[in-house]
Amino acid sequence: LKRDVVKNIDSIQMYFKYNDELLNIIRGLKGFKWSSSIRCWHGEFNQNNLNLIRQTFKDIVILIDDNSLYTAPTIKRIKVNRKLSEENSVVMDSFIKYLEGRRYSRSTIETYAIFIGDFLEYLKKKSITNTTNRDVELFIEDVFIPKGYSISTHRQFVSAIKLFKVFYPESGIEELNLTMPRKDRHLPVVLSQQEVLEILRCTKNLKHRAILALLYSCGLRVGELINLELKHIDINRNQIAVKNSKGRKDRYVKMADSLAPLIKNYVQTFKPVVYFAEGKPNGKYTASSVRAFLKRSCQLAQINKRVTPHTLRHSYATHLLEGGTDIRLIQTLLGHNKPETTMIYTHVSTSSLDRISNPLDEAVKKFMVNGNNEDYLKIGSK
Repeated sequence: LKRDVVKNIDSIQMYFKYNDELLNIIRGLKGFKWSSSIRCWHGEFNQNNLNLIRQTFKDIVILIDDNSLYTAPTIKRIKVNRKLSEENSVVMDSFIKYLEGRRYSRSTIETYAIFIGDFLEYLKKKSITNTTNRDVELFIEDVFIPKGYSISTHRQFVSAIKLFKVFYPESGIEELNLTMPRKDRHLPVVLSQQEVLEILRCTKNLKHRAILALLYSCGLRVGELINLELKHIDINRNQIAVKNSKGRKDRYVKMADSLAPLIKNYVQTFKPVVYFAEGKPNGKYTASSVRAFLKRSCQLAQINKRVTPHTLRHSYATHLLEGGTDIRLIQTLLGHNKPETTMIYTHVSTSSLDRISNPLDEAVKKFMVNGNNEDYLKIGSK
């Protein structure tokens, strides 16, 4: 046993020669994962996990404790390399610690740190206490607009500034007067069920086909697919446990009955060890790889729509809605926080549109029934 930092988390690391019995036991330990980069199993260092390891293995192996178990490792904090004044540099470091204390995700901390770092660098030597909303507006005008940042990135920056105001109330920025640009209201691209089947048919690689089928069958985000471990797939119940997904939430989703033979065939052929989809030995697959082979399959299937892994999730939700599934249940299956997020699929579902009688059709029917044979009513003719 060794203690060290893994992905900036104080962790217990377990090293041993390959052994099937030990592997089967470790896979059942909640909170422990395999790292292909450092070639060991690891979990967060705390007394409960240490006791769990000692209790689990006390009658099986002799545990050798590294001296590092009794010394807390140094955790590297996120650094923002900017030309900041001494005062602003101290504030920047304190803001990052504040975000870590609030237990924001690593990606959120990095994103907000970059935004606030850029803003403080823009201020140069100006004190933060003297900043106003006009400084924020000028930063957007001079930095965001010229760089062509998207509306969603602009909204993220405003969220970061609002949080920074909470952290540093001495700032002259008035949080309530900060305005966000309206969100783009783009409807998602949705495939027909026939198009989904055609993509799967054109995906000849068994592993790739299993990945795409699982994405669609369960409405998974690509990140959820990449982090999906074999132990969270229950073939007998046709169920998957999605762990620690967006918003740090767990949920259960049901697999299609027709998917079980494909999954069993894939597992027996490729023999993944930890994750459902593995790249390097026992390592996670990458989202870019999924996008690449999905693009090739769409080309073979002659589908010209812009299709991404998330398109399969959109299609899953839309097809559920068209099949009569309650919108609240779809919200649960997708792991959405708000019903408004799920309601967007009502705009792309064709089931309600199919029930609408077009007024042009009604007009033609009305006059044809009355025996009117005028040529202009035969709109399909030359």
